[in-house]
Amino acid sequence: MKNLLTDIEGVRVGHADDAKLASGVTAILFDQPAVAAIDIRGGGPGVRDDALLDPVNTVERIDAITLSGGSALGLDASGGVQAWLAEQGRGFAVGAARVPIVPGAVVFDLLNGGDKAWGRFPPYRDLGYQAAASAGTEFGLGSVGAGLGATTATLKGGLGSASSVTPDGIKVAALAVVNAVGTVTVGDGPWFWAAPFELDGEFGGRGLPAQFTQEMLAMRIKGGPRATATENTTLAVVVTDAVLTKPQAKRLAMVAQTGMARAIYPVHLPLDGDVVFAAATGVKPVEPLVGLSELGMVAANVLARAIARGVYHATALPFAGALPAWQERFGR
Repeated sequence: MKNLLTDIEGVRVGHADDAKLASGVTAILFDQPAVAAIDIRGGGPGVRDDALLDPVNTVERIDAITLSGGSALGLDASGGVQAWLAEQGRGFAVGAARVPIVPGAVVFDLLNGGDKAWGRFPPYRDLGYQAAASAGTEFGLGSVGAGLGATTATLKGGLGSASSVTPDGIKVAALAVVNAVGTVTVGDGPWFWAAPFELDGEFGGRGLPAQFTQEMLAMRIKGGPRATATENTTLAVVVTDAVLTKPQAKRLAMVAQTGMARAIYPVHLPLDGDVVFAAATGVKPVEPLVGLSELGMVAANVLARAIARGVYHATALPFAGALPAWQERFGR
């Protein structure tokens, strides 16, 4: 176990980003089509092909998921991933034609200091292709891929991942792009809200403060208490090797979404676009009531850890006024 999404066999992850742009794309590829669903809790989501993930709709399985910066302009990234998959002969068969199924979601990072004067067409389609072409079982964390331009209210955001195994031997892993309107740490200190779920000091081992004050619990959001900015959203992908139906994958996404509430404060706001994708590779059977409940519980814990790791591993953007990274403030 590498504590990564790719601990699930048959899953690969690739990044492509541009330092000048201060934005990028992350592609999650499935070697075999995976059952998938989506749960959206934020008030301002940016998603592509979310309707086909509804349990009542026809397509059961997907080929990949794309996470991107660029707000709605970044939805083009899924087209690049589709292009790469089409070259491999992948996709949903419709007669002699094949259509790669690649849902996607985006974060708003257009105001982070990067040069977004890209001309007629945004670069995200090309970045999506590059991310898919580079996908493998090892991948970076922090300020990479779709997490390159991410921020939180107080610290640089980023991309994190974590994994675990249920007592029944079912693997579950998460990948998160943390661009939250709220905070991932308590007050102005080094403590992560997700500290109770941390394993082996994976995000610094600082635990929680000895006591909580009202000042620590005060709302900290981008732009202050009367914020009008919308440069937010946390995106997550949870994958398991369990055998799930599409409705069960939907339930897994819903339960896993509680991991955001354990790691971000506050969360699911009108200015967020929080999204959780859940996918199952269909290797190990799971008991449909208690077994699925336990799987969701572990998935939520794993997602909380992935969110904290995204901020823990991030590095600050090289622009005037950029938010500091956790390591810069608390790493010594």
